[in-house]
Amino acid sequence: MKKITISLIAALFSAVSFAQTQKDVTQFLGIPVDGFKPAMIQELKAKGFTSTSYDKDVLEGEFNGSDVTLSIATTNNKVSRIMVSDANGIGETDIRIRFNTLCRQFQNNKRYMPASMLQSDYTISDDENISYELSVRDKRYEAVFYQLPATLDSAAVAEEIQSVVLSKYTEEQLSNPTEEIQEDVITTAISYMLEKYSKRTVWFMIDERYGKYYIIMFYDNEYNRADGEDL
Repeated sequence: MKKITISLIAALFSAVSFAQTQKDVTQFLGIPVDGFKPAMIQELKAKGFTSTSYDKDVLEGEFNGSDVTLSIATTNNKVSRIMVSDANGIGETDIRIRFNTLCRQFQNNKRYMPASMLQSDYTISDDENISYELSVRDKRYEAVFYQLPATLDSAAVAEEIQSVVLSKYTEEQLSNPTEEIQEDVITTAISYMLEKYSKRTVWFMIDERYGKYYIIMFYDNEYNRADGEDL
């Protein structure tokens, strides 16, 4: 069993522990997306962002080479999302290039894992009519990634997955697993790890306004977002 889980983790992922500590929630520019809004604003200002003229809680500055505005969302007074919006709109050809470039940058960044294994989900082809797809077919252009936790601990991950798998199979079954069991162990491990990663979601989408196109990015701390507890 130990051989199966550790080999599986090594083959599929960078081994990661998932302690829900402050340093292991989603981060933006190294700042945990957590805590109270006033403190978050001060930390972002320390990074060079400034308040806009129309709203002191909306910030502006440069991020990843583009002029942007930053908005902070809270849930029960705790920061749960940072929204990063392009300050300047661009044309259809440029937004295609920008979207594809961002996808490539995230895919090449070892701190992120794509939520989808389909390459088509991260590329807009040159012949696609973005304006038509958005306005007529109501298509949503978005790409979702999971930010990997800061703390690495392969042994902890192996133990967690082992515990989950042992709740389904006996030691004897796992000592000489059938092909079906091996496939299920892989599926179980992937599902377990994706569930953990999904608490640290970073995603972006194309937004169209008056014929201009913008990228909007979201750094979400799902630990702080509402989960039906107020129902």
